[in-house]
Amino acid sequence: MERIDFYILASAEPRAAAFFACRLADKAFAQGLRIFVRVRDRQQAELLDELLWTFRQGSFLPHGFAEDGADEPIVLGTQPPAEPSHELIINLAAEPPANWERYQRLAEVVEQEPGQLEQARMRFRLYRDHGHTPNYHKLEQES
Repeated sequence: MERIDFYILASAEPRAAAFFACRLADKAFAQGLRIFVRVRDRQQAELLDELLWTFRQGSFLPHGFAEDGADEPIVLGTQPPAEPSHELIINLAAEPPANWERYQRLAEVVEQEPGQLEQARMRFRLYRDHGHTPNYHKLEQES
């Protein structure tokens, strides 16, 4: 694991987390990275599916669902593959992704909600206890 980043959003709105995940995916895709977006459930995956087409003017990021066996640059699913095939995991779920140490980069997107903040603190400690120094970004607003 080369880098772990925590992005603490200014909003508790779930759509804000999905929108921010799209922005992260867009930047990573532009850098040539393959991305796995770990979602909480199918409903969140479907929201991201829609946003990856529409989150900015003229946007479309090639993506698919892990459960469909997608081999796109961006894959949406509830668990990343056991063998890393992506350089970046964007985690929107409450717990750390399985096999997280096998990946190059991990981005934790955290909504401004007490339960999510506490779970994020636990993940931060877990990563730190495994010898990593996570980066912390408190975002003032999402645009």
